[in-house]
Amino acid sequence: MSDLTNGRGPRPGVLAEQTWPAMREGAWPVALLPFGATEPHNTHLPYGTDTLLGTEVAARVAAHAIAHGTGVLALPPIPFGVNTTQLDLRFTINVMPSTQLIVLRDVVRSLEPHGVRALVLLNAHGGNELRALVRELQPETSIMLAIVNWWQTAGSNVFREPGDHAGELETAAVMHIAPGLVVEDRSAWGDGAVNPSALEAVRKGWAWMPRRWTQLSADTGVGDPRSATEPAGAQFMAQAVERISGFCRELAVADPNALWKAP
Repeated sequence: MSDLTNGRGPRPGVLAEQTWPAMREGAWPVALLPFGATEPHNTHLPYGTDTLLGTEVAARVAAHAIAHGTGVLALPPIPFGVNTTQLDLRFTINVMPSTQLIVLRDVVRSLEPHGVRALVLLNAHGGNELRALVRELQPETSIMLAIVNWWQTAGSNVFREPGDHAGELETAAVMHIAPGLVVEDRSAWGDGAVNPSALEAVRKGWAWMPRRWTQLSADTGVGDPRSATEPAGAQFMAQAVERISGFCRELAVADPNALWKAP
């Protein structure tokens, strides 16, 4: 029988790995909810890239925060994201924003009786535009709601070209956390080249439309991944974890009635 934890036991703060006795006591003022996706990621990364990365970042943030004295709980991930313009790519799984709202409302209500002061939506998929969900739910709950796009939290200058989707940044990060899931032969990797919009306003950025993925990219990637290295992924993720952990530790003691105040 295989051991999914490789003999290391449950990781600190990872709810899915804890027992009931371990969770009956103690303070958990902050929870992290990873939002992922199930979709193609160029020709070299797995469908679950976003979910894998969000889940691992959450686990590492929880461990870092606990080591610094704050109980941060990493919740199980939501593995499906908003993918309405990728449904012609085989086995892309889409959930609508309205579905995300229903799920998130139920999660928030489940956390309310148990001392959670803040919930961080740890997003790992660009199609998950979660602000409208937070705007609707925040008036209903005393839990402080925040959104963190994990890939925006660290210095991308460690990459030559970070890319947008299955590019150098995501590839390096997966090489760091799950190297066995990255296709070894780099000659088989797509170059992540994209076609520009046919509409000038969209090209210049003052108009926006959802990207039709099969019109945008031949290999489903956006950004060239071929310069990715594991050390760059490790460096980027370590910085992201440290910064997100710091934010969670601030939230744990923040006054919800004084989040904006004069210096």
